[in-house]
Amino acid sequence: MDLFSRSWTALRQAVAELRDEDFARPSGCTGWLVRDLVCHLVIDAQDVLITLVTPADTEPTRDAVTYWHVARTPPTGEDPLDALIVRLAAAYQEPGLLKFHLDDVGSAAGRAAELADSGLRVSTQDQVLTAADYLDAYVLEWTLHHLDLIAHLPEAAGPPAEGLARTRELLERIAGVAFPASFSDKDALLIGTGRRAPTDVEQAELGETAARFPLYLG
Repeated sequence: MDLFSRSWTALRQAVAELRDEDFARPSGCTGWLVRDLVCHLVIDAQDVLITLVTPADTEPTRDAVTYWHVARTPPTGEDPLDALIVRLAAAYQEPGLLKFHLDDVGSAAGRAAELADSGLRVSTQDQVLTAADYLDAYVLEWTLHHLDLIAHLPEAAGPPAEGLARTRELLERIAGVAFPASFSDKDALLIGTGRRAPTDVEQAELGETAARFPLYLG
């Protein structure tokens, strides 16, 4: 749960340090500008708040690994929520307003996570998880989207090293195979989730496990 807080704080700080012109740059999410991604983070923060105050009285049905819906094909952009986020992000007009909204809701989500009982059972998307597993799953969400945020901003600070390592571990457990030890955590995540194609050398190192990637998580 502490890693959730560190990952989320680092991502929000990266957004806070963006220049206005950065919001119109492409992000690492296909079809989304940085402003669209930041708007998505606002929705994510709202989901965290809602989930942490939605207790369940049944046994957990998922954990930080099985929480994710896995697809082998990339999103098309036709999902109604994806389209709504693009329109909503455009409606902000001023980047400062979007920054303020993320800071406001994001800070509340961060405080809620810090106050949550790790053993609390919470419900989301017809699933039941412990609060600890739910927040652990969001380490993956924050880390991947932090990489998306800075994909075309080379001077921006990246996600915490421990968040990269934990996300790699989760992705390997989701895939059921490990990346080559020679892969950095960042490269493993970018290749494993289809955010970039492997080089010829990386493809050779992946060997038969290359068939297991990329995975698209939702």
